[in-house]
Amino acid sequence: MKKYIRREMYEAKIRPFIGKDLIKVIVGQRRTGKSYFLFQVMDLVQQLNPDIQILYINKEDLAFDSIKTYADLVSFAESNVTKGKKAAIFIDEIQDIEDFEKALRHFHTSGMWDIYCTGSNAKLLSGELSTYLTGRYVEITMYSLSYPEFLVFNRLENTPENFNKYLRFGGLPYLVNLTLNENVVFEYLRNIYTTILYKDIITRYNIRNAAFLERLVIFIADNIGNVFSAKKITDYLKSQNIKSSNNIVLDYLNYLQNAYLIAKISRNDLKGKRILEIGEKYYFHDTGLRHAIISYKPGDINQLLENIVLLHMLIHGYSVTIGKLGDKEIDFICDKNSNRIYIQVTLSLADENVRTREYGNLLETGDNFRKIVVTADEYALDTYKGIETINIREFLTGTKIP
Repeated sequence: MKKYIRREMYEAKIRPFIGKDLIKVIVGQRRTGKSYFLFQVMDLVQQLNPDIQILYINKEDLAFDSIKTYADLVSFAESNVTKGKKAAIFIDEIQDIEDFEKALRHFHTSGMWDIYCTGSNAKLLSGELSTYLTGRYVEITMYSLSYPEFLVFNRLENTPENFNKYLRFGGLPYLVNLTLNENVVFEYLRNIYTTILYKDIITRYNIRNAAFLERLVIFIADNIGNVFSAKKITDYLKSQNIKSSNNIVLDYLNYLQNAYLIAKISRNDLKGKRILEIGEKYYFHDTGLRHAIISYKPGDINQLLENIVLLHMLIHGYSVTIGKLGDKEIDFICDKNSNRIYIQVTLSLADENVRTREYGNLLETGDNFRKIVVTADEYALDTYKGIETINIREFLTGTKIP
C-alpha cells in the first residue's frame, strides 16, 4: 500500500457510507489527491472488514488499458474476485470507460460489491449517474488542499509568509514533493493545466478552436471576482479580433466548470429572493493554476483573498452565492442546511470608507444570520454591531466555521 497523508475531512464524509448499499463517487479536479484518497479508503474498508476482497483499477495506468467499455470492466472485475464472496471495487478516473454507468448499475444490482470510484468530469458523472442510478449513489467533491492541510502537508507554520505561499502556489498535494519557488512550482502547474485543458476539455468535447479556449481561460484568470456575462466576454474577445458567439462562450465556460478548473458563483437577489440568471462571477479551484496561466500580481490581492475564502466555504460543504442588495453587494452568502453566513472580504479595514462599505452592506441584510468581515489585517477588531471581524489566517485555520 502506498504511503499518503490522510485527508481527514474527506474521511469523515465517506466513513458513514462504507459498506453501505450506495455507490461512493469522489469527484474533483485532476491532481487534487483523489487517487491517494482511494488508498486511504481502502485501508478503512479493510479495517472494518478484514476478510473483504479488494479490487483496484486505475484508468491512468496502462496496465488497465484493455478496460475500455462497461463490458470490459464487468468481465475484468468478475474474473478477479471469488464468486459469491463480498468484494470492494475501487475505480480511478471511471469517466474514461465507455458507458461506465451500466457497469456500476450491474455491480450495485448484484449486491456483492462495495463500490467506490473517482472522476474528473462533473457533468459526465452527475449526468449519467443521475439518469441510471438516482438515489443509489453519494457524491463527494474533493478540492485541492485547504490552508490547514497545506501547512500540514508542507510542515509549515501559520505565518503571513506561508499564507502568501498558499495564495501564490495553491494547494495541489504534489507540491509537498517540490521546492516552493516559482520556477519549479509553476513549471509543474503549467503541465497540470495543459493536461486538464487538452485531455478533459479539448479532446473530450472535440474542440477545434483550442486557441479561443485558451484566450477565454486567460480572460477568466484575469477577471476573477468580477461580474460579467457571456456577452461581455464575447464583446471583449471581439475587441481582440477573436470572433465567437455567446452560445460558444457559454458552452466553453460549462466545459471549464465540468473539469473543475473554474467555479461559477451566481448572484442572489436578497430583496427579490431569487437567483439571478445573468452576471455571475468566476473563480479558480486552485489559485496556483491561475498563476500558472497568468503571472501573480500583487494588485490582484483582493480578488485572490475572495478566491481563497470561497474555496474554504466550498470545502466545508456550503453552497455559495453573491448577495445583491439594490446597488450594494455582499461578497458571499454561504448556506448549509438551515445555517447561513454572510461574508465580506477585504484586504484592510484601515480606511474609513472601506469600513463603512463592508460593515454597512452586511447591516442592510436585516436578518439575524451570522455576519463576518474577513481581512488580511493582522490585528482585526472583534465585533462591530454584531458583525465579526476575523483575520484571514485565523478564519482559515480556526474552528469558527461549522
